[in-house]
Amino acid sequence: MQMPEVRGTLTPNRTLADLTWLRVGGAADWFFQPADLEDLCAFLRALSKDVSVFPMGVGSNLIVRDGGIRAVVIRMGRGFNGLSIEGNRVTVGAAMLDSMAARKAAAAGLDLTFLRTIPGSIGGAIRMNAGCYGTYVADHLVSAQAVSRDGEVVTLNPEDLQFGYRHSHLPEGWVLTEAVFEAPAGDPEELEQKMADQLAKRDATQPTKDRTAGSTFRNPAGFSSTGRADDVHDLKAWKLIDDAGMRGATVGGAQMSPKHSNFLVNTGNATASDLERLGELVRKSVFQSSGLELEWEVIRVGDET
Repeated sequence: MQMPEVRGTLTPNRTLADLTWLRVGGAADWFFQPADLEDLCAFLRALSKDVSVFPMGVGSNLIVRDGGIRAVVIRMGRGFNGLSIEGNRVTVGAAMLDSMAARKAAAAGLDLTFLRTIPGSIGGAIRMNAGCYGTYVADHLVSAQAVSRDGEVVTLNPEDLQFGYRHSHLPEGWVLTEAVFEAPAGDPEELEQKMADQLAKRDATQPTKDRTAGSTFRNPAGFSSTGRADDVHDLKAWKLIDDAGMRGATVGGAQMSPKHSNFLVNTGNATASDLERLGELVRKSVFQSSGLELEWEVIRVGDET
């Protein structure tokens, strides 16, 4: 197929395993890294409407199946990782890491600390309405910029995105490029300490040294852990997995982490199939144990073989 001319990088049959945190998966038919907003718009305008588009962040919440993806995978790079501040508003490129956005905002005396421990980039955080300790993207987002499948630049407000728990609405093939957050003021040193405390708590309870994709399943309660002493665990995914006896369970090279049972781990030689089959086995076991059906939080895309 004839592909549009680009100023960025367009690669055929690009293996994606090395771009995901779980280090599994096949190749994308095409892999596009646009040079800038204009390059992205021109590419999508010229791309045949028969070709599917899959926007990809840093692969922190993603299983690419072993057969790869029949689409153009678009991943944002340096042209989309800027940050600027005006008053209490922070404008961030979609490619910037959540942790970096939190740190830069804190240095300027603005509190986006909830982003500090969230793995991934700003685009993915918007897509998933990422949250931590009871605070979500939806609580701070003023607007987001996206490029439609037709190559038009569109500004979206929170109502357009229809935020829910670990969910937002974005039309098929649209690519998020930038976000504007409103953040309360805070003392930079206090915000830095707050983030250090969050990191310490995360490292003590989660397998941060292993190959994971963050939380595997959504909490049936419909909200993330608050981190407070009065937090209720009855409808937390990890508790249901524990009660079903699936902490530490394995399929091939895949394991439910012994440290935090809602984390799916590639112990070294897992395939995407191993990981997905273990996840489905956990869902079945939890349903048999509790009557509750866990929903995947990790995004799974592509062909199995």
